[in-house]
Amino acid sequence: MPNRSSDSLFQLVKSLKKSEKRNFKLYVKRNSSVEDLKTTQLFDAMDGMAVYDEALLLKKNKRISKQQLSNIKAGLYRQILSSLRLMRNDNNIDMQLHEQLDFARILYNKGLYLQSLKTLDRIKEMAYDNNQVSFLLQVLFFEKKIEALHITRSMQDRADRLAQEVVVSSNRLKQIGLLSNLSLSLYSWYIKNGHARNKAEEETLRVFFEQNLPKELDSNTGFYEKLYLYQSYCWYAFIRQDFLLYYRYAQKWVDLFDKEKFMIEIETAHYIKGLHNLLGAHFDLQNYNKFLESLKAFELFSESETVLQNDNNLIQTFIYLNISRINKHFIEGTFTEGLELVPGIMEKLGEYQLYIDRHRVLVFYYKIASLYFGSGDYDTAIDYLNKIINWKVDLRTDLQCYSRLLHLIAHYELGNYQLLEYLIKSVYRFMSKMENLGVVEEEIFVFLRRSFHLTPKQLKPEFELLLEKLKRLEKNPSATRAFAYLDIISWLESKVKGVPVQDVIREKFLAKQG
Repeated sequence: MPNRSSDSLFQLVKSLKKSEKRNFKLYVKRNSSVEDLKTTQLFDAMDGMAVYDEALLLKKNKRISKQQLSNIKAGLYRQILSSLRLMRNDNNIDMQLHEQLDFARILYNKGLYLQSLKTLDRIKEMAYDNNQVSFLLQVLFFEKKIEALHITRSMQDRADRLAQEVVVSSNRLKQIGLLSNLSLSLYSWYIKNGHARNKAEEETLRVFFEQNLPKELDSNTGFYEKLYLYQSYCWYAFIRQDFLLYYRYAQKWVDLFDKEKFMIEIETAHYIKGLHNLLGAHFDLQNYNKFLESLKAFELFSESETVLQNDNNLIQTFIYLNISRINKHFIEGTFTEGLELVPGIMEKLGEYQLYIDRHRVLVFYYKIASLYFGSGDYDTAIDYLNKIINWKVDLRTDLQCYSRLLHLIAHYELGNYQLLEYLIKSVYRFMSKMENLGVVEEEIFVFLRRSFHLTPKQLKPEFELLLEKLKRLEKNPSATRAFAYLDIISWLESKVKGVPVQDVIREKFLAKQG
């Protein structure tokens, strides 16, 4: 079977824009050799493929032997990256700093030590102005090397000043490293497990957070120290479903960029993620007006050159903006209207399939399934839930569990009673194994088992009884997780009133706005 997407060179070729392909051809022509003719042939062959099929490629390109292919691919990969490097973005501070450091090394190798030191001074100023602490150490150690090996007399007390700068930068870098480690560890925990499942997990998380939170936080005055501190608190609060704390630090995250706007260009992906988390916090707290305000700001930003001229920014914006657009329909109770988003999202998921991780795809499938369920199209909801259920269970076990539960309820709505008895046992076992059976889930399973033996006339009082039980649990911290994934209260109210679930949610929304 052809290797559809895992070949690194194929992914790189397919990611190129027309202008980048044209630039590559010109680059190869300027630096042409006999071997380069084969790399160009390989490039054209890959560019013309929809999926990577090595056997077909060799069959259609007789001049390239199987023995040569590996070396030609490696050469082509390097040439593409070199041609892209020449098309560098002058606004990219990393590339500017590295270029200037290259110039400083060239000057040093020519024996022009003072010119090299002047260049390094300019680089340090750029690095300080743009919060590039990690880059500073490279520059400082190069300066120390020059001062240690040559008598430059470029500045009095330069050695003492260099030593102090290294100490300060090293301490800052250590603090940034500790905070970024904590942020990444918490985020990794969430990607694997979702929200904390019980008090024991919350306590384990609290101990981990407190033990790994660096001391002397008052000294965190730099951009990156604050950024990773706010991120750490965001993930910690979100996992524990402390949505007020989550909102507070998501807002600090975005405000940090608003205070230093030039950092949006430098750390665009972090800014996009901050906007996403702020919108997520407004959604969790049902702050509709603030949600709309943040969504409008995000949509405006999505049209900026910063996003449109960078593939990664464009893809990340697509993901997070459309998650928020779907969430808007969840808040408003306009599920049927929200379905208009689905074709465009699915088309982009296909276009970006090489670049979007499985976690994001799972989230989209669950949200799309929820849109169809809320609109009353249970068959299509089941189709999307099956995409999740049939996936390998190695991340977001929470989504795996609640997809199965929503899948079960969708079959219940369709009256597939012969299938339900098996599904109830299967889903119950799965959720128990994944430790996702809380009091809310237990009550739902008890009801579903009992409902088989009830007449339609007897069902309504049972719905009312379950609704009453679950409403008493709405403020229970141990039940928050279940309500975050399933609006089971609105579903039960729809069964009691005999109206579609989206009508119930819409009515609640309008009453709040009223």
